[in-house]
Amino acid sequence: MAFLKFNKHELVNLEYSLRREIISANKTGAVCNTTIATCNTRRYHGLLTVPIDRFGGNKYLLLSSLDESIIAGGKQFNLGIHCYGEVYDPRGHKYIVDFDADPIPEIVYKVGEIVIAKSILLSPDKDQVIIRYELRHAPSAIELQLKPFLAFRQLHALTHKNSVARTGYREIRGGAAFNLYEGYPDLNLQINSTKSTFVYNPYWYEGITYVDEYRRGFECKEDLFVPGWFTVPMKQGDSIFFSAGVEEVAPRMLKTNFDKAVQKIGPITGFHDQLVRQADLLKRTRGGRSQITAGFSWLYTGLLRETLEALPGLTLYANGSTHEFEEILDNLIADNQERLLRRTTQVEAPLRLAVVLQEYIDFGADARKVWRKYGETVKAVIESYSPGVRKEVSLQPNGLLWAQMDGVALSWMNAYIDGRPVTERAGYQVETNAFWYNMLCFAIDMECRYKSLRSPFVTKWVPVRNAAAASFQPMFWNEQAGYLADYVDNNGQNLDVRPNQLYAIWMQYSPVDDDIWGRVMNVIKNELVTRRGIRTLSPRDIKYRGVYEGSQKDRDLAYHQGCTRPSLLYPYVAMGYRMYGSSFAKRAEWLCEGFYEDLSNHGVGAFSELYDGDPPHEPHGAISSALSTAALLGIDYLNEKYKEE
Repeated sequence: MAFLKFNKHELVNLEYSLRREIISANKTGAVCNTTIATCNTRRYHGLLTVPIDRFGGNKYLLLSSLDESIIAGGKQFNLGIHCYGEVYDPRGHKYIVDFDADPIPEIVYKVGEIVIAKSILLSPDKDQVIIRYELRHAPSAIELQLKPFLAFRQLHALTHKNSVARTGYREIRGGAAFNLYEGYPDLNLQINSTKSTFVYNPYWYEGITYVDEYRRGFECKEDLFVPGWFTVPMKQGDSIFFSAGVEEVAPRMLKTNFDKAVQKIGPITGFHDQLVRQADLLKRTRGGRSQITAGFSWLYTGLLRETLEALPGLTLYANGSTHEFEEILDNLIADNQERLLRRTTQVEAPLRLAVVLQEYIDFGADARKVWRKYGETVKAVIESYSPGVRKEVSLQPNGLLWAQMDGVALSWMNAYIDGRPVTERAGYQVETNAFWYNMLCFAIDMECRYKSLRSPFVTKWVPVRNAAAASFQPMFWNEQAGYLADYVDNNGQNLDVRPNQLYAIWMQYSPVDDDIWGRVMNVIKNELVTRRGIRTLSPRDIKYRGVYEGSQKDRDLAYHQGCTRPSLLYPYVAMGYRMYGSSFAKRAEWLCEGFYEDLSNHGVGAFSELYDGDPPHEPHGAISSALSTAALLGIDYLNEKYKEE
């Protein structure tokens, strides 16, 4: 039995099925993303999106959708579905009777006595999607018609009917190749059946509407080019394979390649398997370079903060691969010299490097070798925070970092409305200074242990570390409130109850006394913790927004003002185990159960970026998040570790 299934009643209900998405990604960076009814509701939806190296490696949507029609007894039944304004046409979802997500998405249609199953596979190592059609039951022979909808546009854009598009085609083995615009790769559409034919009948389908974009107030209509259709005869028991890819392939090999790829995926036997599979989707190797994608479908690959935060979870805690960990980290460092050493709008991001290396050492890496390889980078990052180097942040005489650029959000809480940050947080940020102190302590201790107590680096930075140690708690702790200020500016302490204070107690080198850890944890537990992550702001705050819905402005107001982050659960659970030992296990498991209950919502089998702060905590944001997946893998690792102890 499949790990994730839906029934006919759910599938034919568009209110239900259009809010459930399937997502596949592979090692080349290609993506296949649509709803379980195969009706595209976002501009990011499509059967084949690929990175194009000549366009800077950005992602481009080539094949938007593929409409299937069954022709039997002189009648045509269209299985596709599109939205035009408020009208859905055709309405092929009414023929869907079953959907399985494991090991790959499979949709079963029933038209009278005819039963046909469609299985969608994104090739693991090619910019290619293969779709298998199995005619499981039919009283007589039928004809299957396949109509491709071509986009050929940047993932974040929309396309429209134009006279520039090259609407012709080139015959290839088993099909036809298309290339609408200069610079794009060919899109090769092929079928393994020798009886298939292509009928050229070019036409622009205008006004296709993406309802999720409409709901958010974005441009939501585009025109897609349909060059014609493929037809292939089928009888009961037949299977045919359709391929769309940037390389021409041998049609006779499609079945073999499809079967091998599916077999290699293997079954899902539990939630840990699902986490590991999602982790694998979020890691890509293109051009020999391994990187992490922050989330699907619209978040970017190779981002500094997201990669550093997700790296241990997606590698060490997913499959134990230290080689993969170092390969991704090495590429990240090479690609982010500007952000690491000169300037960034997320001032705490470079400082996360120390945390990543600490987790690597805790996992079992040789500390001496780690420092030998990465020590110079760590020290260079610290040096970049010296006075006069970075414009966005300045080191103060008290040893702490002051972050301020007018109109710029200099932290991970970086949503904007009308060009102004929702949470600017200028001044001494609690999490930035916790990361700063931790990195100073880590670097000084490692340098003393493996190089010299009298090295110029140690001599220069020990006084700064000592000053930061003396300044941090008096700067941020509020005895009357019983928790740490979120930031401190010229007006004093900002006492918004936010999760950023969690980092100050979670750091391996915590800048606060351990006798206040419990008080901070209690505030977080009582005001921020939910079964879908940790809120970004207390519901008691007048600025709190508990639901992430509405216009772009409404959602940006909620993004860091109440929405929960599953990623914040990892440091919270780690602190719970540190303070309470194995007795915290039941609560840790309880905090994660809700995510597994949600695997059939939003992204099917995936772990969402954020949730509503208010019950029932509906999922939102990127449907497959590297940070959420990594956090749950980290918690899973801690749970097993404390069980063993």
